[in-house]
Order: sequence, then structure tokens, then C-alpha cells
Amino acid sequence: MRAERWFVVSLIILLIAVPITAQERGGQRGGAPAASGPAMTLTIPAFPDGGQVPVKFSQAAEGAAPGEGTSPAIRWANPPAGTQSFVLNMHDMDVARNRTTDDQAHWVVWNIPATATGLPEGVPRGPQLSDGSYQISATGQMYRGPGAPATGPSHHYMFELFALDTTLEVRPTADAFETRANVLKAMQGHILGKAVYGGLFRRPQ
Repeated sequence: MRAERWFVVSLIILLIAVPITAQERGGQRGGAPAASGPAMTLTIPAFPDGGQVPVKFSQAAEGAAPGEGTSPAIRWANPPAGTQSFVLNMHDMDVARNRTTDDQAHWVVWNIPATATGLPEGVPRGPQLSDGSYQISATGQMYRGPGAPATGPSHHYMFELFALDTTLEVRPTADAFETRANVLKAMQGHILGKAVYGGLFRRPQ
């Protein structure tokens, strides 16, 4: 009789415990699972993803100062909930700087306000933009357009957009690569989402 009673008690405990365990494993404690929204997207109207970057936005554009260029308009949508700022990192994947893992820093813009949905064409030079965000490149405090030489293959230029749950306590230094490293380090543990867009370029013959 005692054994049967113990079996019934054990069965009741098991029936109560199983739903709680399943709920905790599913990350749903305290309510229903959060609905996943659409992924964050990044677009550059001037060229298709993976396509050729127009000369207008490169160092080869007519009237462009050495190492500069006109930045293309950039648009993004569907930032994750909780986004407090954005970081844009444009880099040349085909450059190994000083025989290190560093590639070319073409444009780093950080602390872009969470309310922003893009950047206009032709962002002016200067360390800080009107919206409070900062910018830097290997050229200086400005956009550095693609500039792969005409004698080699096209280079791959990647535009990476990160949505963060914070703003960064990072200020520009005199060195773009040091500044980029500081930005990327400060971002760790705060990235809510990422979107990538790529383009190819080499100077006209």
C-alpha cells in the first residue's frame, strides 16, 4: 500500500515538473515566445548587391580628390527591437594592410541614431556629422571611395551595417585603423542585428 502511494505521489510530481522544464528550455518563461520580425536589410540604390560600383562613387571620379570620392546613398529597414544606434563599416576585403589581418578602412560611421533609415549621397567630410555620428577612413575624416588599380582584378567592397543596443563611447583618433579597432571592440556584446551589401570595383583602363 505504501509503495502504491509513493508511486502516485511520484507521478504527480513528474506531471507538474515536465511542463515547467519544457517551458524553460524553450526560453519562454514568463510569457509566450516573441514573434520574429523580418530581417534587417541594407540597400544601395546606385548599384545591385554584388554589382559594379559606379565610377561616380570611386576615387576615379572626375574631380575627386586623391583618396576621396562621393559616398552613395544608403538605405536600411527593419532594425531589431531595442536598437539604440547603428554602425556602418565599409572595407576592401582584398587588401592585406602591412601583411596583417587588417584590410582597408574605407568608411566607418558610428553612433548613427536609431531613428535613421539611411545616409544621403555625398556625406560631407568632417569628424562628426550633423546627426551626432562620427566618421573616419584611411584617407581621413571622410568617405574613401573604391580605388582598386586598373591593372588587377576587381576588389570586393563590403558595406556592413550593425544594429546595436547602445551608443558607443568611442571618439576618433588620428589613426583610422586604431579607431576602427576601438569601434569593433566596443560593439562586442551589443550587436542585435547585421546586414551586408557588396560591390565590385577597379579603375577604368
